[in-house]
Amino acid sequence: MERSAGSSRRRRRSRPVLGGTIAVVAAAALTVTGLVSTAQAADVNNARNAGFESGLANWTCAGNSGAIVSSPVHGGTSALKATPAGQDNAKCSQAVKVKPNSTYTLSSWVQGGYTYLGVSGTGTTDVSTWSPGSTTWTKLSTSFKTGANTTSVTVYTHGWYGQAAYLADDFEVTGPDGGGGEEPGPVIPAAPGGLAAGATTTSSVALSWNAVSGASGYKVYRDGVQATTSTGTSATVTGLTADTAYQFSVSATNAAGESVKSAAVSARTAKNGTGPVTTVPKHAVTGYWQNFNNGAAVQKLSDVPADYDIIAVSFADATATQGAVTFNLDTAGLNGYTDAQFRSDIKAKQAAGKNVIISIGGELGTVRVDSDASATAFSNSVYALMQDYGFNGVDIDLENGLNATYMTKALRQLSAKAGSGLVITMAPQTIDMQSTSGEYFKTALNVKDILTVVNMQYYNSGSMLGCDGKVYSQGSVDFLTALACIQLEGGLDPSQVGIGVPASTRGAGSGYVSPSIVNAALDCLAKGTNCGSFKPSRTYPSLRGAMTWSTNWDATAGFAWSKAVGPHVRSLP
Repeated sequence: MERSAGSSRRRRRSRPVLGGTIAVVAAAALTVTGLVSTAQAADVNNARNAGFESGLANWTCAGNSGAIVSSPVHGGTSALKATPAGQDNAKCSQAVKVKPNSTYTLSSWVQGGYTYLGVSGTGTTDVSTWSPGSTTWTKLSTSFKTGANTTSVTVYTHGWYGQAAYLADDFEVTGPDGGGGEEPGPVIPAAPGGLAAGATTTSSVALSWNAVSGASGYKVYRDGVQATTSTGTSATVTGLTADTAYQFSVSATNAAGESVKSAAVSARTAKNGTGPVTTVPKHAVTGYWQNFNNGAAVQKLSDVPADYDIIAVSFADATATQGAVTFNLDTAGLNGYTDAQFRSDIKAKQAAGKNVIISIGGELGTVRVDSDASATAFSNSVYALMQDYGFNGVDIDLENGLNATYMTKALRQLSAKAGSGLVITMAPQTIDMQSTSGEYFKTALNVKDILTVVNMQYYNSGSMLGCDGKVYSQGSVDFLTALACIQLEGGLDPSQVGIGVPASTRGAGSGYVSPSIVNAALDCLAKGTNCGSFKPSRTYPSLRGAMTWSTNWDATAGFAWSKAVGPHVRSLP
């Protein structure tokens, strides 16, 4: 880990030519008068990989007890986390070159459980110090003297038996150079990558980016002017104007200087009177959250893992007015989950860059939109829920019939009210997307300019035709890719196509496939690799991603689906 600009470590710096000339003259004069004495070398930090920027290089941890983490860190981008277990106190150590008959200062920043810092093999008195545990970074420091024949010592840190894991960062063994030389100082870091806009309000935009090795901080720019700074990989720019587009970029900094700015990203603040606007990632994972208990793990929204980018709250309820919907949280069925907690969790998910939408329909849904009046009732009621709860949009999961003419009208009316940040997803059954003449397919094409993604349900289906006219059975790579091809070649943009599957064998009556099959299908469509017997004639790198029913069944299965598919979706080109 590279040190921050505030480090007390001294550095040798080159002097300007003029100053160097004066120094030479002065030295010559001193030599003539016999006043020159031997110069003392500056103290250096003799520890190697002192901040764990190079993983565990130069360090040895007993019983594989040590690991590198990216958060929390004291500085830079990495720290050591070591976990005592049984009779192992999670000792991590390093051999450090030193000079005989010399005094050194040993220090480290620590956090977490009981933490010891010490040195052995000094040739004099070995020393140690400790912390009883801390929730914030605390500096441990001690000093030692080497013996007449000591050229190497072992510095170490460890926890205590049965206690919590500890964190350590920024080691220093400061004193005369023992022969290894001080590690090079920081170089100007690279520009951050992965800059993305998250949740917005009428006056703020949340941003996140990838960590940069060697960076101690970041500067965030709005329209070319510095707006704020951050020591982590996220920041929220405030003081903005409602319904206004801005350009943002970020640079990385350390003691050596500032990187060039990242590629810019655009974001628009929310309109007055609407909920937060959260950008959907290029490749996204959608999960349905159950507002009922059907034997799957009961969840709060806060329990849904970060692998999910779009969370579809299932489901809205029909009202006595045709086309209109409302929402009733099943507090009793969800173990006392309150309306206030639910609303707070929506905001928290959006602050983390996630989209929370309301799903309409489901297997037992009875919402019907087949007239102008019902289309208006639908759009008005959905928009009212968006304003009330802060939902980012709507999911259409009408499994008992859909009228393309009036659903198109309803969604266009909703878009006119909600604005460009509206998220619209669909979850048709396989039979609904076999032909562009089907009502679901027609609806998707009718609203293509405002549609986010169609996550067809590749389950509870039986055999279906692929885009090559061949029949494919569910439960295979070919079934997923050959049927997705119909949508991809039938008029939808690849970014509007996702693969919908059950999260576990219990999540659907039939059609479950393992996460590895889902990932293979994604690779086949996006990159042309890992295909089965069906291989599309071209690739679709901007394919949106995948969907699952449901986050609850995923939780029941130990989140095996999201842990495997989520990272894979994010790795697509």
